[in-house]
Amino acid sequence: MDNADLPADAVAREPGRGLGAAFARHPRIWLIGAGALVLALFGTGAVFAGVATVGDEPSAASVVTTATPTPTATVPPARPAPAAATAASQLRTCSVAGLAADSRLANFQAQVVNASTGEVLFDRGGTTASATASALKVITSAAALSVLGPDYRASTTVVKGAESGQVVLVGGGDLTLSRLPTGSEPFYTGAAHLDDLAAQVRTAWDADPANAGVPLTSLVLDTSYFSGPAWDDGWARAELSLGYMPAITALQVDGDRDNPARSTSPRSEDPIGRAGSAFAEALGGAVTVTRGAAPAGAAQLAAVQSQPVSTLIKQALIVSDNTIAEMLARLVSVTSGAGNSFSSLQQGIVGGLAGYGIDTTGIVIKDGSGLSPANAVPPRYFAELFIKINAREGNLGVIFDGLPVAGGPSGSLSYSDRFSGANAVADGAVFAKTGWITNGYTLAGVIHSADGTPLTFAVYALGNVRDNAKQAIDTITTAFFRCGDNLSNN
Repeated sequence: MDNADLPADAVAREPGRGLGAAFARHPRIWLIGAGALVLALFGTGAVFAGVATVGDEPSAASVVTTATPTPTATVPPARPAPAAATAASQLRTCSVAGLAADSRLANFQAQVVNASTGEVLFDRGGTTASATASALKVITSAAALSVLGPDYRASTTVVKGAESGQVVLVGGGDLTLSRLPTGSEPFYTGAAHLDDLAAQVRTAWDADPANAGVPLTSLVLDTSYFSGPAWDDGWARAELSLGYMPAITALQVDGDRDNPARSTSPRSEDPIGRAGSAFAEALGGAVTVTRGAAPAGAAQLAAVQSQPVSTLIKQALIVSDNTIAEMLARLVSVTSGAGNSFSSLQQGIVGGLAGYGIDTTGIVIKDGSGLSPANAVPPRYFAELFIKINAREGNLGVIFDGLPVAGGPSGSLSYSDRFSGANAVADGAVFAKTGWITNGYTLAGVIHSADGTPLTFAVYALGNVRDNAKQAIDTITTAFFRCGDNLSNN
């Protein structure tokens, strides 16, 4: 057997012989084996070199290719977008907490807002709807400007009756119509006069050939434009004799005052009858007076109109006139289609406020003047509405121009017991509507504060209050004036 055919381990096991002897006896076999080993090592090195060295291209025979899976990209979860940074609130240090605790204010509610920024600076129960007293006249006025517009005028007309010699006086809701002769100025400056209406009727009657030889002998009073009841359940009947409120009818004269020239004057139990008697007298002759309805399509003989809404609002606000406020509220309700009675005022007034874009949640409307304790409006609503009034948005500048002014020449804030003493520092800077009912006092409006910041506010003192609640309200309002934008809610 040739040793070339022997396995390598057999060669190694030959006794007494080393590697050198084996190499010497079989040099060819060893050279071939060494070459194979070198070749194997070289090929392996080429694989590693091919992976590690750019540009090396090992032969296909010497490269073992292992498929490498493509890694799946890991997408980190989206981070939530950070909320807009909250602007740091100004540190305000002017506190009125002590004044707010004044026992004269009883159940105290208030809200004060920076009219330039809309930021609420002070709040005590500002979102709770409560009795407003006469501050409600601002709400009624805003609804009237929205529904009726500043140029609307209420008309009182006379039409031909169904019978020979008959005319019908149709009340159109003008409660300012005066029985004083033209040339004599009633309390409601610029009001229409019954004698003017009567003169027109006489002229038209005489000009109609059909009336030739037919005397005017019958007067019918049509008051159907408003429906009853004429008195709200929440009003004390004493308001009639005290001279603060008439029964609400579509036909009456001078707000049914005994004295047409005075603001406060006793009212009657029959405003319609008083108006009818006055008109019959103005017509002259023997005229019988009855009540009924005008014939459909009857020819109009005469008409007079009230002052425009813009003027009526100023007359109502400056001295807190209940009559005009009720007149406007009812006209808003009728014109908006809500109805013509007290029960329709909620829909009419609140609906009329919708265009201002302020949340009316909680508002309860029982009348237009605020005399009913059942009315309810949150101070917040006044504060927000007065921002628009102060900015004279739309027609709301009419309200600002009609507001009483602290220390002013006239109006309910010009009285000697308002903004007196130390509170007089705010004279000329507080433009606000006052309010008073038996269980509360209110004040709502605009303050041009000492630091130049326009503030809007509403203050309620409700419950077991006395007349001195007015002075407590003035005092805290003056404090708002002094604090301005530094007013603290603490």
